[in-house]
Amino acid sequence: MRSLPKGLADKVAAHLVAAGKLMDTDPEQALVHARYARHRASRIGAAREANGLCAYQMGEWTEALSELRAARRMGGGPGHIAIMADCERALGRPERALELSRSAEAAELVGGEAVELRIVAAGARRDLGEVDASVVSLQIPELDPKLQEPWSARLFYAYADNLLAADRVQESFTWFVHAAHADDEGETDAPERLDELVVQLGGDVDAEELVAEATAAGSAAVVGAAETDDAAEESVEDDQHLDATTAEVVVADAEVDESASDAAISKDPDDEAAQTDRAVKASDPRGDESQ
Repeated sequence: MRSLPKGLADKVAAHLVAAGKLMDTDPEQALVHARYARHRASRIGAAREANGLCAYQMGEWTEALSELRAARRMGGGPGHIAIMADCERALGRPERALELSRSAEAAELVGGEAVELRIVAAGARRDLGEVDASVVSLQIPELDPKLQEPWSARLFYAYADNLLAADRVQESFTWFVHAAHADDEGETDAPERLDELVVQLGGDVDAEELVAEATAAGSAAVVGAAETDDAAEESVEDDQHLDATTAEVVVADAEVDESASDAAISKDPDDEAAQTDRAVKASDPRGDESQ
């Protein structure tokens, strides 16, 4: 914020804080604050990042992708690649999601961010009809029921969901059990999915046996599954080569998005900021200064 006049910097910072606090409880209002900050400080990476994240929460995929691209160019690094790839999927462009997952920046990701990108990339493969490959792509060291990391529940759930898409119902049930056990925060609907699968598996008695087996299975389940997926793994490996044409289109789109975004800012920034300011005031009868 140091590049902004002090009064403006304080106001933009206040709106960014408000956006952050409201993202989980009132994402619509959070987006209002984030857009205000972005229009008043369009050359500040943090403002573009906040706008992108809040837009993503509201399902505004095009806006989210454009803003996160801008923030990435301003700040560098691999930040939010998984979210950007998910936006590409939501916009019906799974090939571009896979391109992002194979980018040089993606290779820098570790821990939860790397796992999240794996989950998105697996979903993109399913979008393309490569269901077996989507299963194989999630057979990574982190796919271990003995691990209870913050991302474990989502990874186990995604693996179970892809197994189900591949008609491997019993294995899917096992991994939904693992997901339910790992999901202390209630992030997934794994228990509900288990209830649905009970009928397919023959009733409560068989399901209870499967739950007991899954609980005792440990990481052996991953090894057993991996041995049956050699053909699909070849598909994953073959797909590692980048399509140069697609990559060029992605870069071109990014440049077009930024040019269009900058044009919108330079067209009439005062009017744009005023419109956003009025939206913020309308949402709170105390007016902008109370924000």
